[in-house]
Amino acid sequence: MKQNYAVIGLGRFGGSICRTLVESGQEVLAIDANEDRVNEYMNIATHVVVGNAQDEMVLKSLGIRNFDHVIVAIGEDIQASILVTLMVKEMGVPNILAKAQNEYHARVLEKVGADRVVHPERDMGIRLAHNLVSKNILDFIELSDEFSLAEIRVSNPKFFNHTLLDLNFRQKYGLTVVAIRRPDAQVIVSPAADQIVKENDSLLVIGNAEDVDLLDKKLNE
Repeated sequence: MKQNYAVIGLGRFGGSICRTLVESGQEVLAIDANEDRVNEYMNIATHVVVGNAQDEMVLKSLGIRNFDHVIVAIGEDIQASILVTLMVKEMGVPNILAKAQNEYHARVLEKVGADRVVHPERDMGIRLAHNLVSKNILDFIELSDEFSLAEIRVSNPKFFNHTLLDLNFRQKYGLTVVAIRRPDAQVIVSPAADQIVKENDSLLVIGNAEDVDLLDKKLNE
């Protein structure tokens, strides 16, 4: 189902979201106070506007309240980010995603109405660090303080040709296997207990970060 999006701020983060949404067939309004950035996205976004998003009249004139999703991707100006998030919330936008610079900024964004807060620099650092220190962890995403999503390559022969029931990831490691990716790019979503784990399969697991590290250590034994 096609929905409409407004991206406020066309730095690296906002720009990449804008491009990806357009490529997936969505309607995107892009807003930035920098005319050079706006010109860069003139032939990419559905509509592009040079404007100061901190001006409530500008947001109202653009019909922000009519958008399904607004992404507040303002860069270093924390005050502007908070103000714009608050105004967009008060206009009744149902889904607001905002970029945070730090934990304090994130807490304020949540209090003024952001439905989802992301930390792109921090999250990328975490993902890269896990990838650097482990040959098995292909990707790692923190979903919350308690849960993480990780893709782990099965490289230990002790795990080969056993069913998920035999391996019992939930009891042994506290992890839930939500998908299996095969080397031929086949993906098995919500695999059954009798699904066999094969050499070089990748497991998509959800659980505590410490439990992900425990499984990683077992795979390296």
